Amino acid sequence: MTENSSTDNPVLPGNDENHISEMVALVRPLSPLNVINTLHEESDTAFAQVLDRLPQSMALRVLHHLPEEKSTAIVSSLDFESGRQWSVTRHYPEDSLGRLMCTPHGVFSPDTSVHDAITEIRAIVKRMMITYGYVVDADNRLIGVLVMRDLMLADPGQPLGEVMQAHPFSFRPDTSVSDAMQAMVRRHYPAYPVCDDQDRLIGIIHGEVLFGEFTFHLSAQSGQMVNVSKEEHLNTSWPRSLRLRHPWLQLNLLTAFIAAYVVGMFEETIQQVVLLAVFLPVLAGQSGNTGCQSLAVTLRGLTLGEYKQGFTRIMMKKETLLGILNGALVGITAGLGMFVFAWMNNNPDAFLLALVVFLAMVGSCMISSVAGVLVPITLQRFGIDPATSSSIFLTTSTDVASMGLFLWLATALIL
Repeated sequence: MTENSSTDNPVLPGNDENHISEMVALVRPLSPLNVINTLHEESDTAFAQVLDRLPQSMALRVLHHLPEEKSTAIVSSLDFESGRQWSVTRHYPEDSLGRLMCTPHGVFSPDTSVHDAITEIRAIVKRMMITYGYVVDADNRLIGVLVMRDLMLADPGQPLGEVMQAHPFSFRPDTSVSDAMQAMVRRHYPAYPVCDDQDRLIGIIHGEVLFGEFTFHLSAQSGQMVNVSKEEHLNTSWPRSLRLRHPWLQLNLLTAFIAAYVVGMFEETIQQVVLLAVFLPVLAGQSGNTGCQSLAVTLRGLTLGEYKQGFTRIMMKKETLLGILNGALVGITAGLGMFVFAWMNNNPDAFLLALVVFLAMVGSCMISSVAGVLVPITLQRFGIDPATSSSIFLTTSTDVASMGLFLWLATALIL
């Protein structure tokens, strides 16, 4: 795997190899909580052997969901089993590197000779792979990184302070996974040191672990947009699925009442021009889809860190223009449809109805596009996960804007 894994997976006496392999295949696609539910009757050793064969980012998520006593027992088995070194640090934020780092190995002082360092590294690699060595001062502050090629080509008597790569890049333990991925784009190292605020080396984060965690968050994003928890999978029990989903549906119902109230304000208009009711879902659906397109682009930009200072204003101008253009193009088609439908029903205001549909489509699509940018950015500024809650507030704003504008124009132009 990386420097925290061995090349083989021995099985401790008393455990059946086929059983362990079957359990690994069974739990690999599951969420951490479902892994725990599946393995809860297994011994600590068997539990450890299963985790030992899973991607490290997933195994760490499982360990963080276990009671501390249980996770400690399993970590001890993991260390004995394959030489993996795990660091289950619960005091760091959930979406931080501190929860994914492992114990650093191959740590030396700058006065250590190349010969002594190589001798120690040869002993370490019998238990695990090692990619880099690390040079620290007397206070454990990271001052350099050892690249194996440089180490092998150096004079055996040279001190590591002359061989190391000085001023190495490092992460902080509270760095979020998404921020770390942005930094990785320009570096592509197999492993990264993790240092505290005093630059003391406290852990190692592996590139593939970080990438695996980021992929997990991206895969959960589509579900979060409709408030389906990333902890929910196909085999999640229905009571738990109900608890995870239902509160958001109640909130969504509450916001839907707002849209219903707006429509109710124009009840007299709908009674006089019944044809308007036919086109209400058409308008709401079209503006909603327009808003979702803008929302998807905005969430992607937030995830990838594309929104810099002043970029929000640029995005607002772009989405406003796109909303007007898209609204005008679909408005022509929708207006034509309304004209034909009204003419077939012998409505004397067929042309005015078509104009109302066109203007309402332009206005609602423009508002929806802008909302697709403003909603997630505003939620993020208030400390709310935009991927989790944006869809509810976007749906409300687009429904209110589209149906309210449509009925108001009809009232003003026709009645």
